[in-house]
Amino acid sequence: MKHSIRLLTAALTVFFVASAMDAHEPKQKTDRGPKDTGSVLVFGGTGWYRHPETAAINGWLARLADDLDMQVDVTETPRDLTVLLERYDVLVLNNSNQLTKLLDEKQREKVEDWYSAGGGIVALHAALVRQTDWKWLSELGGCDFNSDSEFLEARVMVDPNAKDHPAVRGFGKSFHYKADWTNHDKSVTGIPGIQVLLRVDESTYEPVREFFKTRGGKAMGKDHPIAWINTLNNGRFFYTELGHDVRSLDTKFGRTHIIEAIHWAARLNKD
Repeated sequence: MKHSIRLLTAALTVFFVASAMDAHEPKQKTDRGPKDTGSVLVFGGTGWYRHPETAAINGWLARLADDLDMQVDVTETPRDLTVLLERYDVLVLNNSNQLTKLLDEKQREKVEDWYSAGGGIVALHAALVRQTDWKWLSELGGCDFNSDSEFLEARVMVDPNAKDHPAVRGFGKSFHYKADWTNHDKSVTGIPGIQVLLRVDESTYEPVREFFKTRGGKAMGKDHPIAWINTLNNGRFFYTELGHDVRSLDTKFGRTHIIEAIHWAARLNKD
């Protein structure tokens, strides 16, 4: 089944389909068809530094619609989280940093209520940057940003207790991968509700790039989680360091990792 891709701005929905709807036609329902397995809202708004490739990642995520077998819509408009979020199974935060600068209290409460009712969040790369003012999201993610590396190849290790999770399954105990690796202000290992999926071996790359070496940037050491899940409070939360740019996503592992993360957040795969 071919799934349409929609770009949302406030209450307006623009459909990227082969033939445009006549402007005078009656408004079409937005309900999913019977063969759709779920729907995803990608939110690419940022409250602080905007990654140059955020728009490109929005597009990359939208083009996963057929692989996901899910409707994928894209927005950067905070109001959409108030009026449209309840239609979706999964909210993808595409590098959406410092959201208290972007979302008002009502919009944040909407996200919290939707999540508590069983929604799923997939947070990419900078989605855990400067979120400490939003206590709920900060506690859900378990940490915040300290610094990062250049785009480098490093050894990635699968946590033995997570080897059967669909977002990492089938790639062995360890493998080498290229990405921009984030140093968090603390490790999430051992935090109630959180299961680490992947760690990165800092001995295989330079963990702090030059920009941060004179700005208090610190490596995390032997315990450097890069992907994890949180299943407390009824919802499903998935974080991955991948997603600084399309290069870190558009590979066999990257595509599988994100597709299965979204399916897991939507409760569609066996975990």
